[in-house]
Amino acid sequence: MGSRLRTRSFRPPGSRSPRSFVFAAVAALAAVLIAPAGAQAAHLRESQPVYSYENAIREAVWVDTGLDGDGDGKTDRVAVDIVRPREPAQQGRKIPVIMDASPYYSCCGRGNESQLKTYDANGAIVQMPLYYDNYFVPRGYAFVGVDLAGTNRSDGCADVGGRSDVQSAKAVIDWLNGRARAYTSRTGTERATAGWSNGRTGMIGKSWDGTIANGVAATGVAGLKTIVPISAISSWYDYYFAKGAPLYDGGPADLAGLVDSPAAQKRCAAEQQKLIDGSPRSGDWTSLWSERDYVRQAGNVKASVFVVHGMQDLNVRTKNFGQWWDALAANGVERKIWLSQTGHVDPFDYRRGAWVDTLHQWFDHYLLGYDNGIEHRPMADIERHPDQWSTDAVWPPAGTATTAVNPVSGPAPGVGGLALSPAPAGTTSTFTDNPALDETSWAAQIDKSTPDKSGFVTQPLTRDLRVSGSSKVTVTATPTTSSAYLSAVLVDLGPDTIRNYAGAHEGIVTGTDRTCWGASTAGDSSCYLTTSADKTAVGYTVFSRGWADLGNYASDLKGVPLTPGKPYTITLDLAATDHVVPAGHRLALIVAGTDKDLIDPPASRPTLTLDLARTAAKVPFVGGPWAFVRATSGTRPQAQTGGSVAPRGVPVPRLTQRLPGDVRR
Repeated sequence: MGSRLRTRSFRPPGSRSPRSFVFAAVAALAAVLIAPAGAQAAHLRESQPVYSYENAIREAVWVDTGLDGDGDGKTDRVAVDIVRPREPAQQGRKIPVIMDASPYYSCCGRGNESQLKTYDANGAIVQMPLYYDNYFVPRGYAFVGVDLAGTNRSDGCADVGGRSDVQSAKAVIDWLNGRARAYTSRTGTERATAGWSNGRTGMIGKSWDGTIANGVAATGVAGLKTIVPISAISSWYDYYFAKGAPLYDGGPADLAGLVDSPAAQKRCAAEQQKLIDGSPRSGDWTSLWSERDYVRQAGNVKASVFVVHGMQDLNVRTKNFGQWWDALAANGVERKIWLSQTGHVDPFDYRRGAWVDTLHQWFDHYLLGYDNGIEHRPMADIERHPDQWSTDAVWPPAGTATTAVNPVSGPAPGVGGLALSPAPAGTTSTFTDNPALDETSWAAQIDKSTPDKSGFVTQPLTRDLRVSGSSKVTVTATPTTSSAYLSAVLVDLGPDTIRNYAGAHEGIVTGTDRTCWGASTAGDSSCYLTTSADKTAVGYTVFSRGWADLGNYASDLKGVPLTPGKPYTITLDLAATDHVVPAGHRLALIVAGTDKDLIDPPASRPTLTLDLARTAAKVPFVGGPWAFVRATSGTRPQAQTGGSVAPRGVPVPRLTQRLPGDVRR
């Protein structure tokens, strides 16, 4: 696409480039250059910035959700801030909408610079966080920023991915399509209409924002044409628990307390209690989780979906995108995916130019109807090394097949191998849960017999071996206590340079220069601090993880106390990923107890004995079992290690509190 799409050098807020005067001169051509979907649009390739951002209409409406979340006897209205080009309405033309529905516009901020909404004395939006309005409004789109119920200027209560959250955004789409009511003020009776909108809507957002996009798409609402969920949740249970094992020491009520406006905090005690009662720390499934499980509703999705996720995201863990992707595929949803080496990071902050170009093409195609070929380009972009990307026509790639890989005993207790054939009956391996240790401790001592883990490793690979998708590890374990948690991780053993996903910004470093993406005003700059890859040299990489409460052996929905000395079988769902273990490296499977800082420990400290004959990993290898056979046979290279010194990996991020957003707390 080239630099003609954007300005890469710094420009002070409010200033205009020489080209903006050229665009102003040709504004009369806008009806031709930016047309709605139709025969003419089929020949167009790219929308152009022909409309004035400085003179754009900035307004607010309050949309009636039809719900009364705060129990005050009145239906809730959610605040909707709108930035849209003035010229199309003057020409009698209707335009599409890009929407970001968020709980963070006043409490926590959006993006790498934690931007908040700001307003003028009349309550009209001055600064809309992020670059979407700056970039897309001049290209013929309206941008809409929705305050979820209970947040900022909206009525109601935050219900953390539930009916009210989803309805907050769905009602706006209904309003844009003439099916819902809106008002010019929060309490007044003057109606507001969206006659300027053609109803075609795309939703975008990171984390909680992207989660709402998933939830709204799962309603099948008419008018929603595409969503772009970035680091988003697909099932809120899987944000907080992994088959009963607690991932965090808090629950939805804690998040609601963070984002509720001061007024909502005073009136939403009953809603807070519902969140507490519906999310017991036992990890049992409740109706609260059913309401917030969008995967089960994937059959309703009519919009195209552009999934973006960091493969080392330990906030919104990657099971969320993996199960969502699989459900969308099973229902024939048109989709695309980007997977980075980062943690919880927006692509604008790790692949800025390519991201804006791709997003531009995506919205042009699905909202303006441009025949630009974006839907025929590779489905997947995968970051292999910092700033080095590969593509796949489909994802997972053709030829990927789940392969059963079995742990077998080795030269010392807890040090074994991996093979296609199961271990002989009666083969066991024993470890004791040590809540003070984590996956980095286990991986660093993979070749040593330690009491806290059981590790199983291939010989050095003779060929690259690629894992693409979601793995499962079925474990048969006998505990010594009535409670036990299990962790299973896949590890690439060998030196590499990767993004430092445990760093302060989870794989990026923020610079001091700025680049500009769209037009600016005095109150809303399109210029953002540059970023670069935060790299670190490692001796191993943990690339997929899974956890479970062994007490959930009989049901994913409810755990029960264990009988010491009795064997139980349970399957751990490992996080979706796409990773190449290169020739000369080794592939490891580690099974252990508490993964410190990634799950909370159980009430007891059990010793667990694995029945290796009834324990196996099912891994999606590109090329299937034959790829594993080829990679583990032939002339073996010398293992790539750090010598006698224990290899170093990226430490587990130490976060005192997590929330699905941009801010570490």
